[in-house]
Amino acid sequence: MEWLRAWMLPPQGSDFAAEVDTVYMWLFWLSVVLFLGIAYAAIYFSWRYRYKPGRVTPHQTHNTMLEIVWSAGPLLLCVGIFFWGLNGWMKYSVAPGESMEIQITAKKWLWSFEYPDGTRTANEIHVKLNKPVRFVMTSEDVLHDFFVPDMRVKADIVPGRYTEVWFTPTVLGVHHVTCAEYCGKGHSDMQAKLVVDNEADFAKFMETGGTEWEDYKTKPAEWGKLQYERKGCSTCHSIDGSLTKGGGPSWKGIWGKMETLNNGQQVLVDEPYVRESMMVPAAKIVKGYEPIMPTFQGLLRETEIQGLEAFIKSLGNDPNGGPPAPTVLALPPPKPKDQAQAQ
Repeated sequence: MEWLRAWMLPPQGSDFAAEVDTVYMWLFWLSVVLFLGIAYAAIYFSWRYRYKPGRVTPHQTHNTMLEIVWSAGPLLLCVGIFFWGLNGWMKYSVAPGESMEIQITAKKWLWSFEYPDGTRTANEIHVKLNKPVRFVMTSEDVLHDFFVPDMRVKADIVPGRYTEVWFTPTVLGVHHVTCAEYCGKGHSDMQAKLVVDNEADFAKFMETGGTEWEDYKTKPAEWGKLQYERKGCSTCHSIDGSLTKGGGPSWKGIWGKMETLNNGQQVLVDEPYVRESMMVPAAKIVKGYEPIMPTFQGLLRETEIQGLEAFIKSLGNDPNGGPPAPTVLALPPPKPKDQAQAQ
């Protein structure tokens, strides 16, 4: 019946998933058997004791043995299921000591991940294959829920508290992450991807953010469009001039435009302004909008910032094209300490 499990449930991405599936499928078949048994008995007795002219229903008292069986049987079954579930919960309630710890901060409507070395990412997380990973989670605003179907983990993220989950990923590739607790207008857009890497790919990601950006080195606007979709920008900013449910200004035609701020001042939409708006969004608020955008300080790598700038300019309708934007993606120059180490 493996085909039925594979059809009913997502792929198994962790060692924990197999145990969860075993319990789930056992309960499924138990429910099937009980349903068929009850349905058969109901249909049979309805037919067997149907009304017939002249038939007199005999007076019934009780059957002590039958009452004991149908009371004790389900009780023992429920107790057995409880301890089976309790055993699994105890095994996976505390992460192994060698687990890599990653901090998760949930906010409307964005996932922020922080690694032990301080590296931070938004809506994308990388973990090592066959390496236990422990997530310590909190929320900045409302109740969220961290749900990774392939890993069979799901836990509420509560404002003002810390919760945690852990698992050992066993399948390379990309796995889907979603918020499973309604958290407002952008709830359905609060998605992320969990990438399981081998040792070499994980080390490369931690060093440079991966190598994918190199495929877009001379196509920064296309790279920026990917970041617009991946980092949650589409939740608040449209690219067609419309107002989104997130309530942020549209990016269409803003590059090179003079924007009026809430304090009456005007500012040119250029590279410094766009970068500042990502890092310190409350510094300059466009007239008619609220300061609700979260900071992306430490969440965006240099190539991602450059890509977003190029993408925003590509949406511009300024006759002169507006001020310059990056035309080629490039990593920031190494710090003096890094240069010394390289020598």
